[in-house]
Amino acid sequence: MARPTLIDVARRAGLSPTAASLILNNKPSRLSADAAERVRSAARELGYRPNMAARSLRTKSQTIGFVSDFITLAGFGGQLIHGAMLEARKTGHVLLITETGQDPMVPQAIAEPGVEHLEPSDESAAINALLDRLPEGIVYATVRSQPVNVPEAARSVPLVLLNASSSGEPACSVLPDEYAGGRSMAGLLLDNAFSDGIALVGGSRTAAHDTASTPAVSRRIDGIFSVFDEHGVVPLAQIDCSIWDPQAGYTAVRTLIDARVPFSALLCLNDRLAFGAYQALAEAGMQVPGDVSVVSFDDDPLASFMRPQLTTVGLPFRKMGELAVQLLLDPNAEKREHLVTMPVQLRGSLRLRA
Repeated sequence: MARPTLIDVARRAGLSPTAASLILNNKPSRLSADAAERVRSAARELGYRPNMAARSLRTKSQTIGFVSDFITLAGFGGQLIHGAMLEARKTGHVLLITETGQDPMVPQAIAEPGVEHLEPSDESAAINALLDRLPEGIVYATVRSQPVNVPEAARSVPLVLLNASSSGEPACSVLPDEYAGGRSMAGLLLDNAFSDGIALVGGSRTAAHDTASTPAVSRRIDGIFSVFDEHGVVPLAQIDCSIWDPQAGYTAVRTLIDARVPFSALLCLNDRLAFGAYQALAEAGMQVPGDVSVVSFDDDPLASFMRPQLTTVGLPFRKMGELAVQLLLDPNAEKREHLVTMPVQLRGSLRLRA
């Protein structure tokens, strides 16, 4: 009979070869006691013995796993991958990418007809297939900045969460600094004398801490109101939108116009809302920024093609991807949130103080 291999043991235990190897070699991992017992039982039943000759020849794989949900279908996702790929290349590594399709709250604009969603068992299989290539670690990324439950298989090697935080035990994660971004944009409005005429489009102070709100949204709004509170500013209006898309932005601003709210600046919580706001203002014969200034968040690729170009706070996805790989390869990286500055893109939609 052929000599049992590590792959045989891993297959019987329902884990990846990497996970099985960590257990059999008594190396530190986050694998459960049940997983460890399954591996050891499989090894005993199969009569597995490690191949010492192969072990002596083993070197680092120079590969990094990149696991995502729907990132390849999202407009911003490519920058996360690009940044990670560039940093991996600098250190002589290759990025291996797999997509799980596991975000149940993926925006409708991304979840297009014909896009195949994997079952949870398929998600584990996809991750195990990646682990079979013996990566030095995994970057686990999401489209929406939110807490995630990382599959057990992915925790068997060094792990960095990208655009996500851990809903369980502490993890090394890379996120945009949404709170500081909110402060930047609110401060920009106040610096240019818009304290008395601001309307917030997309959310409100109350909605920021609703159970349906993500931590990223809450931090963005909290940052805005921290500046408002410091200067005694109260927005003229706060309009909640369940979906942040152009139609919602158009409807919200049309409502303000019809109600004759005397706003002079619109603070939109993302660029897609701002795109709709532009349309509503144009229909009403209002000029940007002559009559109304418009500012927002994300720096969507279309923001620089608007006329006038849209002032916005960018999501630093490329830098986030780069930092994720740097942390993954750093054995001393702290298991905490690592925040990346959101840069202000000052363009023509904001009327500057004379």
